[in-house]
Amino acid sequence: MDFDKIYDRKNTNSVKYDFACENGVPQDALPMWVADMDFKAPDCVAQAIKDRAEHGIFGYSAPSKEYFASVAKWFETRHNWNVDTDKFVITAGVVSAISAIICAMTREGDSVIICQPVYYPFAEAVRSNARNLVVSELVNDGGYYTVDYDDFERKIVENDVKMFILCNPHNPVGRVWTKEELERLGDVCLRHGVFVISDEIHFDFAFGCRHTVFATVKREFEDICAVCTATTKTFNMAGLHISNIYIANDRARKLVSAELAKRGCGNPNVMGIVACQAAYGSGGGWLDELLVYLEGNIRFAKRYLDEYLPEISLREPQGTYLLWLDMRKLGLDDEKLSSFMLNEAKLWLDDGYIFGKGGSGFERMNIACPRATLKSALDRLYSAVRALRK
Repeated sequence: MDFDKIYDRKNTNSVKYDFACENGVPQDALPMWVADMDFKAPDCVAQAIKDRAEHGIFGYSAPSKEYFASVAKWFETRHNWNVDTDKFVITAGVVSAISAIICAMTREGDSVIICQPVYYPFAEAVRSNARNLVVSELVNDGGYYTVDYDDFERKIVENDVKMFILCNPHNPVGRVWTKEELERLGDVCLRHGVFVISDEIHFDFAFGCRHTVFATVKREFEDICAVCTATTKTFNMAGLHISNIYIANDRARKLVSAELAKRGCGNPNVMGIVACQAAYGSGGGWLDELLVYLEGNIRFAKRYLDEYLPEISLREPQGTYLLWLDMRKLGLDDEKLSSFMLNEAKLWLDDGYIFGKGGSGFERMNIACPRATLKSALDRLYSAVRALRK
C-alpha cells in the first residue's frame, strides 16, 4: 500500500471534506478533525464489495457463520481474546450501540460516569437519553493521563452510578490503559454494581504497548460489560456502518437486543457484512504496514513541533491516530483558539473543550493521512503561530 499517495476526496459526500460551509468552516481550511483516514481501504475490502455488487440483488442480509469466524479469529490472533460467537450483537455503529446500551441497562434519571476529557458523543448519549452525567476528570501529568481512582469511586458512591463508559484506547488523550489500570477500574465497578460500556473501537491502534480488552482482565469483568468493537476505524470503512458488540451476560444481551428492536434496528448493511469479513480475513498485512506508517507520522509531528513550535506540547499517543495538542502556551481562550485555528492557521481540527473541561486549550488532530498532508498542516500552523508572535 502506498500510504504517501494523496487522493481527492471532494465531491464524494465526505463529511470530512464536503461540508465545510454547512459547518461554518472556511473552504480553504485543511480538514483533520473527524476520525476517518485519507487512505484507501485494503484491496480485499474493495474486491469483496465489488464481487457482492456484481450479484445485483441487495436484499435483507445477516452475518453468516463464516463472518463470525473471521471476527473471532481476529480477536484471538490480535488481542488474545477467545470469544463465544453467540454473544455478539451486530449494530450499525459504536455510537448508536452505546445509546442503545444506556437505554437498555439504565433508567431515566440514573447516573452514568465518564472520565473527561473524552470522546464527546459519550456525554451527548447520556444527556440525550435523560440520564444524569457524572464526570471524573483525568489527571494530566505533563501530557500523561491517569485516572483519579479515589475521585472515580467517590463519585460512583455519591451519585449511585449505574454505568461507566470506558474509552480504551482513550480518545482523545491517546492512553492505552494497562491491565493493572483496567483491573482497578473494574474492581470499583464490581464493588458498586456498575455496568461497563467499553468502547474499544481503536483497539487495533497501539504503539509500543499492548492493548488489553477489558473483558479479559478478570472473568468477573466479562459478566458486567459490553465491549464495543468495529472494523470501521481499523480499515477506514466508517461509511459501511457495522460494528460487533460483545455482551457475554445473557440478560444484558437480551435487554440490548430488545432495545435495538424497539428502535427498529433490523438487519445490518450487506456491504458492511462482506467488508468486515474480508477485512478481518485478509486485511492483516495492510494493517501492519499502516501501523508502521502512522508511527512515522507521529514521530514526524513530534520532531516538527519540538523544533519549530515549542509553544505547542505533544506527548506521543500510545494508541489511536489522533494527536492531543496542548496549545495553552499560546494564551488564547477557547473561542479565540478555535478562530485562530480556522481563520489564521487554516486548519479544521476538533477543539479540545468539546471533550470536556480538561480539554480547554487543546486541539485534536487526525494524522491518518499522507505525510505530505501532515507537513502541510504543520507548516500552516507554524506560519500562523509565527504571525501571532509578532
